[in-house]
Amino acid sequence: MNFLFLMTDQHRVDTLGAYGNPHVSTPNLDRLAATGTRFDRWYTPTAICTPARASLLTGQAPFRHKVLANRERNVGYQEDLPDDAFTFGRELRDRGYNCGLLGKWHASSAKSPADYGFDGPHLPGWHNPVDHQDYQDFLKENDLPPYEIHDRIRGTLPNGGPGNLLAARLKQPREATFEHYLATRTIEFLRRYRAEDRPFYLATHFFGPHLPYIVPDEYFDMIDPAVVELPASISETFEGKPPVQRNYSAHWTFDTMPLEVTRKLIAVYWGYVSMIDFEIGRILDALDEVNGTDSTTVFFTCDHGEFTGSHRLHDKGPAMYEDIYRTPGIIRIPGEDPQVRDEFVSLLDCTATILDLAGADTAPAVDSRSLVPLVKGERPDWQPDIVCEFHGHHFPYPQRMLREDRWKLIVNPESTNELYDLENDPDELVNMYHHVDVTAVRNRMMHRLYTLLVARDDRFFHWMTSMYPVGEVDHDPTLSGLDEQSYT
Repeated sequence: MNFLFLMTDQHRVDTLGAYGNPHVSTPNLDRLAATGTRFDRWYTPTAICTPARASLLTGQAPFRHKVLANRERNVGYQEDLPDDAFTFGRELRDRGYNCGLLGKWHASSAKSPADYGFDGPHLPGWHNPVDHQDYQDFLKENDLPPYEIHDRIRGTLPNGGPGNLLAARLKQPREATFEHYLATRTIEFLRRYRAEDRPFYLATHFFGPHLPYIVPDEYFDMIDPAVVELPASISETFEGKPPVQRNYSAHWTFDTMPLEVTRKLIAVYWGYVSMIDFEIGRILDALDEVNGTDSTTVFFTCDHGEFTGSHRLHDKGPAMYEDIYRTPGIIRIPGEDPQVRDEFVSLLDCTATILDLAGADTAPAVDSRSLVPLVKGERPDWQPDIVCEFHGHHFPYPQRMLREDRWKLIVNPESTNELYDLENDPDELVNMYHHVDVTAVRNRMMHRLYTLLVARDDRFFHWMTSMYPVGEVDHDPTLSGLDEQSYT
């Protein structure tokens, strides 16, 4: 079995036609969804790049692999996996696979993709590294103009300084974009791998549609802002919410820009998605051309979502809303019927799925579950909920989330906890945690989350032991062992 793994960065699930957006042009991803399995409840283990990507590499939840923050704004956490960490790339290499990775790495600081078994240029950083020599060579070889931007969009910071760049026009044709370069290099690798008598794993990790949305005029103006319906959560007041959310809104300068700018930003973001979809189409067409479609499992997903104005926020951060935790997820295994699944699954589960399809042991991917039975249309016994986590960005901020069919519980140890009724409040505007009429729901979910964290040995549960109604415990919560036995 060969693998083609297509990954974007900071990608909202509601930007694809296959997930219901009537305005964004995504024919290639829609085609993949129509011929594969589309997961409607696909979540990231954590809504931040480096920890999520380290989880994909290892099949371990972030609390376990301990790479908990992006290098650029690290708050003192570990930045690289241990030398002896299990990663699926090394396992595939040991099994005779060619392994290639083109695009965003961002899974560690000191180590490169080659350290984990992947061919390809090392493209470090959080956004398109347009100064990288291989990209510069690509432009020169094809007589294409250099990177240059104008018409920047940004707000004003609380201290009066210029806000983070949110979008800009790119003075390059589509053929000169970093996205086109990545797709071109992927196709070159694909042709080379198919010419060799070895199975392959080939990944394309696009840096977009992560902000800032820097795209050529063709895509900057592709979507008329008039068709953009602003998210209902644009009316967020932060009443009854953790104060950090209001602070993040100020950091992302939302209230310093007119709503018309937000509408335009969403339109440009959608255009960015369409531009990436075009490049994905080139890769899928190349897979057809080299007769690889019938022997290649194709994945499409991302590391996490993006706010784009939802809850008066941009980027991602310490707010565990669906906008950044629920993401697109599509898998097409040759010979399996197309379908839509509603089980709770995770980016983490890709690791065991790849190992399973390669005939390897999935046990080292300890927090990952193979999705092969689901793609095959089976109805296995599946966990009815999902746990996600966050550890900080700019500053430490630990959170845990339990998402089930109707309700979502978020534990914020230094602040107010959150409880959302996603059936009656899908935009998560009303925090019901302190509503007396949902006390039973809150306590039930708190106990369930506690039980799952104890089973994982996620030490976050220790704070919960004393602070919340978690039920009777079957261990010494002091961790001293002094209550357990006598030492005579």
